[in-house]
This record gives sequence, structure tokens and C-alpha cells, in this order.
Amino acid sequence: MSTAGAPFARILVGVDGSEPSIEALRQAQRLATPLGAKVLANAYWDYPQVYAGYVMMGIEGFEERAGEILDEALTTAFGDETPSNVLPSLIRGHPRDSLIDASRDADMVVVGRRGHGGFGGLLLGSVSSALVAHAHCPVLVVHTPEARPETS
Repeated sequence: MSTAGAPFARILVGVDGSEPSIEALRQAQRLATPLGAKVLANAYWDYPQVYAGYVMMGIEGFEERAGEILDEALTTAFGDETPSNVLPSLIRGHPRDSLIDASRDADMVVVGRRGHGGFGGLLLGSVSSALVAHAHCPVLVVHTPEARPETS
């Protein structure tokens, strides 16, 4: 056990602002609350690769925008008051590699799956499938609940 009596002490969530990542935040919090666990809500950002001899114009603001996306995702998931056990972090790095590395110190990783319906919806995305294969702890991959049609 990671902490006294709690099987999970740290649940890591990859947040990119998508609906599946917002649902991952909600699911992680649902798991964390009865376990007394912390939810590490991590958003990742990096500068685009620049090749030798090429200088890109307008490449500033990535960190700031990632921070805004993280804040918006937390507000969407939890309303105006983020639960005290949810600890947001903005980290420079590629999401796939950074989440795999961070999974070494986590008890569980929760990520959203960006299914696109039909056959494509059956497949995991590159980040979620890499985590399932390479994470150092259990991984929960969630998707956005589908809206149920109203019946009369």
C-alpha cells in the first residue's frame, strides 16, 4: 500500500482539454475520493521541432496556452472550485514520453481515449496505447460517455 490504508496514493491524469481527458479527470476523482488519493492533473506542452536552417515565426505562447487549456479543463470537470486533492501541473515535454516517465511515481494513470466512432473508435490513440504498453503502473483508459437518445 502506498499510504496508510489507502491502496492508491497518486492517480496521474493526462489533460489535453479534450472531452475524453475531462472525463478522465472526473473518473480519476471518483476513484480518488473514497481512497483518499491525490489526483495529479498534468498538462504537457513543448515547442514544435525546428529544423536546422529554419526559424519559425510566432512560436511563442505555447506554455501560456497549455496553462489556459488546463484551467479550462479543470473548470469544465469540477466547476468553479477544483477539489483540494486535485493538483494541477503544467509540464514541458511530449505527453506520451512524459506520462510514461511520470507513471514510475504514480499508483495509476487515467487518460482519455479519442475514439472517432465506427472502426476508428475501436482503436486507442497513440498516447493511450503507449501507456497501456509501457506505463509502470495500472492504466485506465476512459472515453466520453455517449449521449443517450431520449425516449418517450
